[in-house]
Amino acid sequence: MLNFERKGNGKETLVLLHGFMENLSIWSDMEHHLSKDFSLLKIDLPGHGQSEILAEVHTMELMAEEVKKVLDDQHLEKIHLLGHSMGGYTSLAFAEKYPDSLKSLTLFFSTYFPDDEEKKQQRIKSYRIIKDAFAHYARAGVPNLFNPNERDILEGKIETALETALSTNNLGALACVKGMVQRTDKKHVLENLEAKILVLAGKHDNAVKTDMMIKHLPDRTNIKSYILDCGHNGHWEKPGICAEIINTELLHNLPKKLVL
Repeated sequence: MLNFERKGNGKETLVLLHGFMENLSIWSDMEHHLSKDFSLLKIDLPGHGQSEILAEVHTMELMAEEVKKVLDDQHLEKIHLLGHSMGGYTSLAFAEKYPDSLKSLTLFFSTYFPDDEEKKQQRIKSYRIIKDAFAHYARAGVPNLFNPNERDILEGKIETALETALSTNNLGALACVKGMVQRTDKKHVLENLEAKILVLAGKHDNAVKTDMMIKHLPDRTNIKSYILDCGHNGHWEKPGICAEIINTELLHNLPKKLVL
């Protein structure tokens, strides 16, 4: 079973899925901002953190199935699911397979679009360097995921992100890259899911085509979206703001300063 940690005794369970070259530790900056009404379940996805590599290719569907096994083990039937980047892709696959298990779905600096052909080719070309020179791959890529206008004040967070990436098993990372190449368009999930859908996106996100993704969101009353002045990593760049949005939208808990 996947490695996981539970924290808190809130009446609502919020499941947190990290992104590529991350692990369950990435939520530490956001945790103390999240409402006490949440009980947190943080999961290491396959090949990341302390979770084992399960296959040569970690498809999003395979990872969603493994997440469901954790929920079943913990006797959790209805949950709020939030996924960052690759965790968002996994969350969409989960929503497609197990829609009745969700109270809400949050795409956290992620997208429902599949890779375009250029992105697929970039990923395929990265297979060899991930296998043979993973440290170089991580050091070249991680800093570009942060807001370039705030590199100076984010230096410590960038270092944390890089340390997290370097702790990832390179073969686990490779299995997930191969899985991400195979992703399909999941817009229909957003069009049909009855649960609340929340989208948090970054104005300076180089990994997600934010403008296009927001523009093509289905026009439904259960979907809310926010664009923040940050890059791809809201959990490190704007943890307090992200948590307040999550608390407000998923629990309808307005920050005290906004209550009239």
